[in-house]
Amino acid sequence: MTTFADPVPGGRPGDLRRAAALTADLTERGVAGIVLAYVDTAGIGRIKTIPTARLEAAVSWGVGMSPVFDTFLAHDSVVTTDVLGSPDGDLRLYPDLDQLVALAGQPGWAWAPVDRITQEGDRHPGCARTFLRRIVTDAADRYRLAFKAAVEIEWAVGLGSAPAGEFVPAVSGPAYGAVRQVGLTDYTADLLTACAAQGLDVDQLHPEYAPGQFEISVGARDPVAAADRSVLVRQTIRAVARRHGLRVSFAPAVSAEGVGNGGHLHLSCWRDGVNLHAGGDRRYGMTAEAESFAAGVLARLPALTAVTAPSPASYLRLKPSQWAGVFTAWGHETREAALRLITGTAGRHDQEANMEVKPVDLAANPYLALGCVIAAGLDGIAAGRVLPGEITGDPARYGPDEAAALGVRRLPRSLPEAVAEFRADPVLRAALGPVLADAVTAVRLGEAAAVDGLGPDRVAAAYRWTY
Repeated sequence: MTTFADPVPGGRPGDLRRAAALTADLTERGVAGIVLAYVDTAGIGRIKTIPTARLEAAVSWGVGMSPVFDTFLAHDSVVTTDVLGSPDGDLRLYPDLDQLVALAGQPGWAWAPVDRITQEGDRHPGCARTFLRRIVTDAADRYRLAFKAAVEIEWAVGLGSAPAGEFVPAVSGPAYGAVRQVGLTDYTADLLTACAAQGLDVDQLHPEYAPGQFEISVGARDPVAAADRSVLVRQTIRAVARRHGLRVSFAPAVSAEGVGNGGHLHLSCWRDGVNLHAGGDRRYGMTAEAESFAAGVLARLPALTAVTAPSPASYLRLKPSQWAGVFTAWGHETREAALRLITGTAGRHDQEANMEVKPVDLAANPYLALGCVIAAGLDGIAAGRVLPGEITGDPARYGPDEAAALGVRRLPRSLPEAVAEFRADPVLRAALGPVLADAVTAVRLGEAAAVDGLGPDRVAAAYRWTY
């Protein structure tokens, strides 16, 4: 459960009592410090840490951090907009006590996501977590809609002893194969134990397609909590791997060839406890609103890629016929479709039906990605959009006429192309607001310029250990 209220100087009602109780509990459990975490525009997790004894002070008055990180690139150089990127100013990080958890993978530490507000107590317009919370709150106010969301986590496990910068898979064997699971049995068992200790309900953990690649799925929550969980799960995966002498990469493309790491989004719309993706009179049980929501997302996928596939390495992953979803197409349980409708098992449709957005990777800021996808879907509801014809099989096989009839076109092939689509999209820019929208544009173009002229192998190497 997420607290859908902005932090305030002095602390929200009840937070100080909760902070005092949490401090006592964490101290008794041997937790010395708390990681205060957020994700910047480039998709990099940024943190500050405090001693556990400082939790009450952090909840009351926040912890200082510069706004300059809103325009940091993945490799820590800085770009600017008209209001961001200078050395001036300061913000306050406020931990969300609802999501604070002791880290089983990092004994002695706890973790909490933060919202960032100004020193005057106003929302910081560049805070992605605050943006997502506002989008979810507006949907509840305007449409009485709630959402359940989850983020798939794929990562590559490499040997920690490999030469610096290189990726050597920690285990080999067939995709989804038992050989791989056995090869990393201690690591994956410890990972499941750590997730359980942190209250993360894991649905699946299994080997994936690429060498050394695994995937974990956790239960759906409200979008803000789902984004928080995405960050926490990656913190846990990385920490447990280190204890086993392993190194992990969440980069979209660990190497220039082959299948990359995805971060697919799952999302469903709910009203009064009823799933709008099941029990309706539209295709595959959708209600009219659920179809319009899905159609809104589909219509804005080219512009959304600037948010969901934000790295130059993302476009090494977004290749046809590799289940990455690189065409504006939807289908029922079709894994080549960018928008996959999932109905679930008979007897569970009302709980399991959802939509999966596939052209998403883990370079994406999960708060920005979920917020923009929801904004696109809400615009679809407002416009009464309907889905075009569905596809089956691989859309790469369609000729020009058949593709045009189904509205199937290739998503952007590069980050500059994605930025051009984003700049032309008034709905996403309005949802983000001018400060955050301009930061997205500046950071994406900065990333593209940083690798201009590099071949695919060097682009993959440049971002291999960044995410």
